[in-house]
Amino acid sequence: MHLPSSLAHLRPVALIRFLLGILLPLLIVGLIAEDVLEKQRFAFEQPMMLWVHSHAGSGLTAISLFLHTFGGPVLMGGVFILIVLGLWLTHRRPLAVFALLGLGSSVGFAFAMKLIFNRARPELWPRLVAETGASFPSGHTTVAAALATFAVLLAWHSRWRWPVLIVAALYAFLMGYGRVVLGVHYPTDVLAGWLTGLACVLGAYSVLGGPSRLVQLTERGEVKTHA
Repeated sequence: MHLPSSLAHLRPVALIRFLLGILLPLLIVGLIAEDVLEKQRFAFEQPMMLWVHSHAGSGLTAISLFLHTFGGPVLMGGVFILIVLGLWLTHRRPLAVFALLGLGSSVGFAFAMKLIFNRARPELWPRLVAETGASFPSGHTTVAAALATFAVLLAWHSRWRWPVLIVAALYAFLMGYGRVVLGVHYPTDVLAGWLTGLACVLGAYSVLGGPSRLVQLTERGEVKTHA
């Protein structure tokens, strides 16, 4: 089987990143979205949510409440702006473009999908927090996954690779799990959020060539993209 010409010249690592980090996540999100659009129920979701709710202790609930506030649009919007401005003002402008494209696209896609699918939020128990928007996908989770992926990519070629990877993965996981703990999202909302955030940032990474490449271009004053 021959690969399309647009993919045939990619290095194995880049090809694997495209297939597993971008294409596969988007296909899974698409399959979930199709059922959400048709108002179909996922049989495993209610039992899973009830189990999570019954086993969530006070500590996990407190963490979920903190992440609910921290991951909200106001604070996360401020974090995103600070990241972009910080990179821009420290003359790492291609990295600022990467942040703007990767993080910004994750917010945009999540918002658009909420408008398109307009999934009602679960109502399985009295909630500790008030949420009014659509449920699919989880915006908190999408943004957390995007931020985690962005941080890992920036740190990947440094000595901080593994500590950042562990902290970022834990942050994204707890954000998504906390949305189920609080009863404001279905598990498929969370899964779609994780995959959307990952795919958006990896997509921007692939389009712009990766942070290390962008830094090299900045030093030469040649900001351009490559496959």
